[in-house]
Amino acid sequence: MTTATAPSETTPIAVGAAAPDFTLPDSEKKDWKLSSFLGKKPVALFFYPLDWSPTCTKENVCFSQDLSRFAKNAEVAAISVDSVWSHKAWKEKMGLKHTLLSDMQRSAIKAYGLFHPGGNISQRATVLIGKDGKVAWVHVEPDITKERDYKELEAQLAKLA
Repeated sequence: MTTATAPSETTPIAVGAAAPDFTLPDSEKKDWKLSSFLGKKPVALFFYPLDWSPTCTKENVCFSQDLSRFAKNAEVAAISVDSVWSHKAWKEKMGLKHTLLSDMQRSAIKAYGLFHPGGNISQRATVLIGKDGKVAWVHVEPDITKERDYKELEAQLAKLA
Protein backbone atom coordinates (compact mmCIF):
# COMPACT_ATOMS: atom_id res chain seq x y z
CA MET A 1 0.00 0.00 0.00
CA THR A 2 1.30 3.43 -0.90
CA THR A 3 0.61 6.64 0.92
CA ALA A 4 -0.13 9.76 -1.12
CA THR A 5 1.66 12.90 -0.01
CA ALA A 6 1.15 16.47 -1.08
CA PRO A 7 3.70 17.69 -3.61
CA SER A 8 6.35 19.96 -2.08
CA GLU A 9 5.06 22.89 -4.15
CA THR A 10 1.82 22.78 -2.12
CA THR A 11 3.33 21.98 1.29
CA PRO A 12 4.29 25.22 3.10
CA ILE A 13 7.94 25.67 3.94
CA ALA A 14 8.82 24.74 7.52
CA VAL A 15 9.86 27.14 10.25
CA GLY A 16 13.62 26.85 10.69
CA ALA A 17 14.26 25.95 7.05
CA ALA A 18 16.65 28.03 4.97
CA ALA A 19 14.59 30.49 2.93
CA PRO A 20 15.00 29.74 -0.78
CA ASP A 21 16.66 32.68 -2.51
CA PHE A 22 14.89 34.18 -5.50
CA THR A 23 15.00 37.15 -7.80
CA LEU A 24 11.72 38.55 -9.10
CA PRO A 25 10.85 41.75 -10.97
CA ASP A 26 8.98 44.48 -9.12
CA SER A 27 6.31 46.78 -10.58
CA GLU A 28 9.06 48.92 -12.14
CA LYS A 29 10.71 45.88 -13.80
CA LYS A 30 13.67 46.10 -11.39
CA ASP A 31 15.05 42.88 -9.97
CA TRP A 32 14.38 42.28 -6.26
CA LYS A 33 16.64 39.63 -4.73
CA LEU A 34 15.89 38.11 -1.32
CA SER A 35 19.54 37.49 -0.47
CA SER A 36 20.34 41.20 -0.78
CA PHE A 37 18.49 41.74 2.54
CA LEU A 38 19.87 38.79 4.47
CA GLY A 39 22.25 39.73 7.25
CA LYS A 40 20.82 43.27 7.15
CA LYS A 41 17.19 42.99 8.18
CA PRO A 42 14.35 40.48 8.41
CA VAL A 43 12.02 40.09 5.42
CA ALA A 44 8.22 39.79 5.42
CA LEU A 45 6.83 38.09 2.31
CA PHE A 46 3.11 38.47 1.76
CA PHE A 47 1.93 35.94 -0.82
CA TYR A 48 -1.50 36.71 -2.28
CA PRO A 49 -3.65 35.28 -5.11
CA LEU A 50 -4.37 38.14 -7.53
CA ASP A 51 -4.22 41.88 -8.09
CA TRP A 52 -7.60 43.60 -8.38
CA SER A 53 -9.54 40.96 -6.42
CA PRO A 54 -11.56 42.30 -3.46
CA THR A 55 -9.69 40.67 -0.55
CA CYS A 56 -6.25 41.18 -2.09
CA THR A 57 -7.01 44.83 -2.80
CA LYS A 58 -8.23 45.41 0.77
CA GLU A 59 -5.16 43.68 2.24
CA ASN A 60 -2.64 45.50 0.09
CA VAL A 61 -4.25 48.86 0.80
CA CYS A 62 -3.95 48.01 4.51
CA PHE A 63 -0.28 47.06 4.10
CA SER A 64 0.37 50.40 2.39
CA GLN A 65 -1.62 52.53 4.83
CA ASP A 66 0.02 50.83 7.80
CA LEU A 67 3.37 50.20 6.12
CA SER A 68 5.30 51.81 8.97
CA ARG A 69 3.83 49.23 11.40
CA PHE A 70 5.17 46.38 9.30
CA ALA A 71 8.29 47.93 7.75
CA LYS A 72 9.79 49.03 11.06
CA ASN A 73 10.79 45.42 11.74
CA ALA A 74 11.28 43.98 8.24
CA GLU A 75 11.64 44.61 4.54
CA VAL A 76 8.13 44.13 3.13
CA ALA A 77 7.34 42.58 -0.25
CA ALA A 78 4.08 41.19 -1.64
CA ILE A 79 4.15 38.40 -4.23
CA SER A 80 1.52 37.24 -6.70
CA VAL A 81 1.35 35.59 -10.13
CA ASP A 82 0.36 38.86 -11.80
CA SER A 83 2.53 40.60 -14.40
CA VAL A 84 4.71 43.62 -13.71
CA TRP A 85 2.26 45.65 -15.83
CA SER A 86 -0.70 44.59 -13.71
CA HIS A 87 1.28 45.41 -10.56
CA LYS A 88 2.24 48.82 -11.92
CA ALA A 89 -1.34 49.75 -12.87
CA TRP A 90 -2.77 48.38 -9.61
CA LYS A 91 -0.12 50.10 -7.50
CA GLU A 92 -0.81 53.45 -9.19
CA LYS A 93 -4.62 53.07 -9.03
CA MET A 94 -4.65 52.02 -5.35
CA GLY A 95 -1.78 54.28 -4.18
CA LEU A 96 0.23 51.33 -2.88
CA LYS A 97 3.64 52.12 -1.38
CA HIS A 98 5.13 48.68 -0.74
CA THR A 99 7.03 46.44 -3.14
CA LEU A 100 4.97 44.19 -5.43
CA LEU A 101 6.80 41.24 -6.98
CA SER A 102 5.71 39.37 -10.09
CA ASP A 103 6.06 35.58 -10.00
CA MET A 104 4.40 34.67 -13.29
CA GLN A 105 6.49 31.47 -13.50
CA ARG A 106 5.36 30.53 -9.95
CA SER A 107 9.00 29.72 -9.04
CA ALA A 108 9.12 31.45 -5.64
CA ILE A 109 5.54 30.46 -4.85
CA LYS A 110 6.37 26.79 -5.48
CA ALA A 111 9.76 27.00 -3.71
CA TYR A 112 7.92 28.16 -0.58
CA GLY A 113 5.25 25.45 -0.96
CA LEU A 114 2.45 27.97 -1.45
CA PHE A 115 1.11 27.00 -4.87
CA HIS A 116 -2.68 26.67 -5.14
CA PRO A 117 -3.05 24.24 -8.08
CA GLY A 118 -6.82 24.64 -8.38
CA GLY A 119 -6.44 28.27 -9.34
CA ASN A 120 -2.85 28.25 -10.64
CA ILE A 121 -2.19 31.03 -8.13
CA SER A 122 -0.54 31.55 -4.77
CA GLN A 123 -2.20 30.72 -1.51
CA ARG A 124 -2.77 33.66 0.83
CA ALA A 125 0.20 33.27 3.15
CA THR A 126 2.82 35.12 5.15
CA VAL A 127 6.44 34.03 5.49
CA LEU A 128 8.74 35.89 7.85
CA ILE A 129 12.46 35.40 7.35
CA GLY A 130 15.06 36.32 9.96
CA LYS A 131 18.26 38.18 9.18
CA ASP A 132 19.98 34.79 9.29
CA GLY A 133 18.03 33.64 6.23
CA LYS A 134 15.93 31.10 8.12
CA VAL A 135 12.14 30.98 8.05
CA ALA A 136 10.95 32.37 11.38
CA TRP A 137 7.17 32.12 10.91
CA VAL A 138 4.73 30.83 8.31
CA HIS A 139 0.99 31.26 8.23
CA VAL A 140 -1.32 30.10 5.44
CA GLU A 141 -4.89 31.35 5.54
CA PRO A 142 -7.13 28.26 5.39
CA ASP A 143 -9.82 30.27 3.58
CA ILE A 144 -8.22 32.05 0.63
CA THR A 145 -11.05 34.64 0.62
CA LYS A 146 -10.27 35.87 4.16
CA GLU A 147 -7.76 38.51 5.18
CA ARG A 148 -4.72 37.90 7.33
CA ASP A 149 -4.77 38.58 11.06
CA TYR A 150 -2.87 41.88 11.18
CA LYS A 151 -2.42 41.84 14.96
CA GLU A 152 -0.89 38.37 14.89
CA LEU A 153 1.34 39.45 12.01
CA GLU A 154 2.52 42.54 13.86
CA ALA A 155 3.26 40.49 16.99
CA GLN A 156 5.30 37.98 14.95
CA LEU A 157 7.20 40.79 13.22
CA ALA A 158 8.07 42.36 16.58
CA LYS A 159 9.76 39.09 17.58
CA LEU A 160 12.16 39.49 14.65
CA ALA A 161 13.43 42.88 15.81
